[in-house]
Amino acid sequence: GAGYWVLTPLETPGFTLLVNRGFVPKEKRDPASRAAGNGSGAVTVTGLLRVSEPGGAFLRSNDPAAGRWYSRDVAAIAKAKGLDRAAPYFVDADATPNRGGYPVGGLTVVHFRDNHLVYAVTWFALCALSLFFAWRLWRIRD
Repeated sequence: GAGYWVLTPLETPGFTLLVNRGFVPKEKRDPASRAAGNGSGAVTVTGLLRVSEPGGAFLRSNDPAAGRWYSRDVAAIAKAKGLDRAAPYFVDADATPNRGGYPVGGLTVVHFRDNHLVYAVTWFALCALSLFFAWRLWRIRD
């Protein structure tokens, strides 16, 4: 359903890292409504390292004043939030459950297209065409 991704700055000794902690439904947008999941102190984050995604979604532009980001543009988010030394990438947190159940992490879908059959058919067709024309060339010379 409709909702929001929770991006949280993680302060490290050398830089600030944006962490996509996961998804929350509309009624859980306010951090106070999911206080149990908002930890403090030292934390460990595991997840997928992702490059910044500047720009905007189709027909939508980021709205920094309202805190609505339709793309995960790390530089723009860091500038709007006054984050110094922000890393040029972010982390999508894994599915490790948060206290209170929100945000829900681990929803990043990694899918690689499987075109191996198409590649094999293409190369076999090219091989067959090459053999056919080599045979025709050999036949003409005789």
